[in-house]
Amino acid sequence: MKKEAAFNDIIRKVRKDTFGKGPERIHTTFVENMAITRMYGNFTPTEKFIAQTSDGKKMVHSARTHMIQDMYKKKVPDGLEELCGSKLIHLFNDVKVDEDIAISVFLFEKNIELG
Repeated sequence: MKKEAAFNDIIRKVRKDTFGKGPERIHTTFVENMAITRMYGNFTPTEKFIAQTSDGKKMVHSARTHMIQDMYKKKVPDGLEELCGSKLIHLFNDVKVDEDIAISVFLFEKNIELG
């Protein structure tokens, strides 16, 4: 469980540094070469306000999904690949704005489940 907690700490810090607020709850499961991370309570008060309209929801969704994916393409967060012992090759990311739930699936080059 120590590896999951360390992984969660890295992900929470990235979200907090990027958006000004990290998830209130976060849970990661390692399966083969994937880390599947569920995050709850992600949005700032400003994002919650913006998301009150249909256009606002689209804007929050777009910002939360595309910004994170672009960030990870440019630079993998410090310590992530070292912790997992493998190179990150892709990040799949989505958010349900109404429920304030986000999910990220980190795809690594080799199996990260063991170790």
